[in-house]
Amino acid sequence: MKTSFGEDFSWTLWPDSPGAHGDRDFLVENADAPVNDLEVSSVSRPRCFAFVPRNPKGRAVLVLAGGGYTKLVIGKEGVEIARWLAGLGLHAFVLVHRFPNAQFGPQAPVDDAIEALRQIRARAAEWGVSPRAVGVLGLSSGGHLASCLLAHYPEHWTPPPSPHAAVDAKPGFVIVGYAPISSNASGRTVVPNKPPLLPPEKQALYEAMQPDVQLLDAPPPAFIVYAATDAVVPVENAWRLHRALLAKGGSAELHIFAEAPHGFALREKSLPVGAWPTLCEAWLARLSL
Repeated sequence: MKTSFGEDFSWTLWPDSPGAHGDRDFLVENADAPVNDLEVSSVSRPRCFAFVPRNPKGRAVLVLAGGGYTKLVIGKEGVEIARWLAGLGLHAFVLVHRFPNAQFGPQAPVDDAIEALRQIRARAAEWGVSPRAVGVLGLSSGGHLASCLLAHYPEHWTPPPSPHAAVDAKPGFVIVGYAPISSNASGRTVVPNKPPLLPPEKQALYEAMQPDVQLLDAPPPAFIVYAATDAVVPVENAWRLHRALLAKGGSAELHIFAEAPHGFALREKSLPVGAWPTLCEAWLARLSL
């Protein structure tokens, strides 16, 4: 598969996985749009896209874009984020993961994110990165997926075989933005009479993975950013994740801005929420990894 997003290099996550799109690993919904506005609508073979910094600082980040687990806003919440991180001196790896659906089941995105982080950590020495300094950044559903890496893997799921199974899959740090941590799960919704999400495998994923109540001990440092007026993801998710991290002995910097639309990413520069990347950069600089 040829270069798609202006990355420095890329690789297929599961080399033996079957394809459904000829020689393509995934479908881009709006292929004629600028790179930062591209969206992925279907994935048969997950793939990692690497963005290498000019002045590396020995850290790496797995970037997980949102899209409600039915698409990936890969430009705005993946490539654009990766370029920002690379500008800060971090190796950034954008994951195009599979979706929870009838073909792959509810656990596919979690398995892909775990494998991607393990592979990045296993190859860290190639890029001059400390294995301890491999973190994850996720926005919207990507933030839920990032939080899943801090939680216990469900006992009723069977993990796929991996040559990297012995590599630790818990991130060294985590950045989460406007993510539905657990408010899509039955009995934990905030919106009254919220119906189950479609496809059924997506709802099953949210039922199985509620990171705030499944958090592993000794969680890594976290940076959390939300908007109080988010009409898509209730801000209660921010409080849930923050409380859980502190209860497990972690440290978490929480920013809740008074007003911003869902999916603000790096683009709402005229609002106070536009300061979050600067705040996050300062937080990253203070981390001891």
